Amino acid sequence: MPKLDKKDLKRGWRSWAMFHLSSMSFEKLEANGFAHSMIPILKKLYKDDPEAYKQALERHTAFYNTEPQVGSLVNGVVASIEEERANGKEVNDEMIHSVKTGLMGPIAGMGDSIIQGIIIPILLSIGMGISANGNPVGVFVYILGYLSIILTVSYLLYMRGYKMGVQAVDELLGANSERLRSAFTLLGVMVVGGLAASFVKLNTILQIPNGEEVLEFQKTLDGFFPKLLPLIAVLVCWYLISKRKWSATKVLLFLIVVSIAGVLLNVF
Repeated sequence: MPKLDKKDLKRGWRSWAMFHLSSMSFEKLEANGFAHSMIPILKKLYKDDPEAYKQALERHTAFYNTEPQVGSLVNGVVASIEEERANGKEVNDEMIHSVKTGLMGPIAGMGDSIIQGIIIPILLSIGMGISANGNPVGVFVYILGYLSIILTVSYLLYMRGYKMGVQAVDELLGANSERLRSAFTLLGVMVVGGLAASFVKLNTILQIPNGEEVLEFQKTLDGFFPKLLPLIAVLVCWYLISKRKWSATKVLLFLIVVSIAGVLLNVF
């Protein structure tokens, strides 16, 4: 009876960590990367059955897409299921495909909330703070911090997925999973909101005549709503991207045009 050991699992994880996005298409997205990551696993399980190895590799080339770092959990789960199948348990292709497609959606939601909404913004804020005065160390802090966190999370989740096996489906698709995804989403929104308040800078130089005196409009705004203009700028960008479906590049060009106009009109 073939049995996967820690060395086999490390090879499978390493293949996924390094090549998950190396071969992309609109038809299959991450499918080829997933199949490639299964090669060390399948070679061990079906080393005496070339035809079974070929069929196993083919079934993992079906469409697949999720957040790849947290998504390594799915790779571990599938490795466990493939091991059970190789040892005679009744596991058909449809079951394996259902596990992958069932998990990739919830995992993508949690992964995007954790990676894109929490880890990256926090690391960027640290790096930008260090490099605010031209210090290049902030760049390396971000790169090394990101790699160390991401690789650690990816590896631990892969191994956890292998231990959980098919039970992961019940745990990740139940009622608790929705609360977990909502919590991560809310935390991500709070992080992004805090970073926007800290790093988005927008002030006006408008002055309002008031008899013999001149009132600085920015001081008036700060008196009743500090950072109101940065908040408006963030909300406008959100509206353009979320509601008007503008690309990030288009929004950036819009901000440049507004900035130039504001300077020429002595507004900013």
